[in-house]
Amino acid sequence: MLAQRCGCEAVGVPKTAMELASEERIDLAATLEALRAEDWDRQSLCQEWSVRDVVAHILSYEGLDAASLGRRFLEGRFSPDRINSVGVATLRSRPPEELVRQLRSSGPSGLTAGFGGRIALTDTLIHHEDIRIPLGLERDVPHERLRVALPFAMVAPPIRGAWRARGLRVIATDLDWSFGRGPEVRGRGQAVLLAVTGRSVAAAELDGPGADTLRRRLS
Repeated sequence: MLAQRCGCEAVGVPKTAMELASEERIDLAATLEALRAEDWDRQSLCQEWSVRDVVAHILSYEGLDAASLGRRFLEGRFSPDRINSVGVATLRSRPPEELVRQLRSSGPSGLTAGFGGRIALTDTLIHHEDIRIPLGLERDVPHERLRVALPFAMVAPPIRGAWRARGLRVIATDLDWSFGRGPEVRGRGQAVLLAVTGRSVAAAELDGPGADTLRRRLS
């Protein structure tokens, strides 16, 4: 059970990345349930992906064993963009209610359960914002999720957070968290996460002597 269901939080036991990932998925499902039918076809922050496509992507690696994952890599010719497109195509046609039900009913499994659930947490958290921001749906991401997702986003090869922040010191002012060395880039943890994962929409929230450098990289 999740930590809050068993009273673990009361004694200061932190939640695992897997528990945080499951909570983020439930929050995403709630966001999706409140959308209008036409919102599912709206453009997300991800180039060429609609809201529906983003949800399909989040679920597209669930339950794949090593053989199935290998076949998908072959079909995508080992290009991350092509591999993701293959996965999206497998789920794009499913009705929204089915996609939401899958988010609610199954915890991270297969590839997304990797690194103790950090893949699922970071991927879902980022893509949740990819959906919400174009629709004008603001929220404050729980800090406990950001504290796990931020360091993982910096070192995970597909995300390339450390590469975008090279030569800079990025600081999440609301989390007492920082990464790297060099001119400082400061902002809320939520904005920092979006920036280091390539979302230029977050650039306006950043300040510090290194902020312009990071903005140029995002543009």
